[in-house]
Amino acid sequence: MSVLLFRAQAYNNAWANHRLLAACARLPPAELAAPRTGFFPSLIATLNHILIIDWFYVDALEGGWLGPAAWANEVPHPDLPGLREAQSGVDRRLIAHCEALDDAALAGIVRVNRNTRVQEERRDRLLLHLFQHQIHHRGQAHAMLSGTSVRPPQLDEFYSEAEAPLRAAEFAELGFTEDAIWGRDRA
Repeated sequence: MSVLLFRAQAYNNAWANHRLLAACARLPPAELAAPRTGFFPSLIATLNHILIIDWFYVDALEGGWLGPAAWANEVPHPDLPGLREAQSGVDRRLIAHCEALDDAALAGIVRVNRNTRVQEERRDRLLLHLFQHQIHHRGQAHAMLSGTSVRPPQLDEFYSEAEAPLRAAEFAELGFTEDAIWGRDRA
């Protein structure tokens, strides 16, 4: 599988998190914490779950041993500013990890601390699982957000070349470039 795909997924993940959290930032704290239908009881709990699982898997991908300690506190960031900063940090770590990949690293084995056992998984499969997990729970948060006064952002974009001007401002906020994502600056 191409390292380009994983790099593009990591950038897309960070962009989607940025868009979703920017929309959620327009909600008062009471609406973020209000009971909602989903796997988790509120928007803030769902967003924290995304962060926690990112910590768990990104740590394992980096060779760490954090394991289940990642979810010792189910809502480490009850406030959105702290959560946005933490999510941005782990998103950048995931991008850096994917930027450093080559074909051999993708096929390599990652050891995941599951507390009672060590899961060994190919890096490409673990990354695909992580991206799917993030998409799944962002979708739940998106649905929860649609029950508020804030219009949910479009999250199903995937870099249509013709639509680059539509994302240019958000990419500038994130410090992303089309060339970095698509490898045109690696020639």
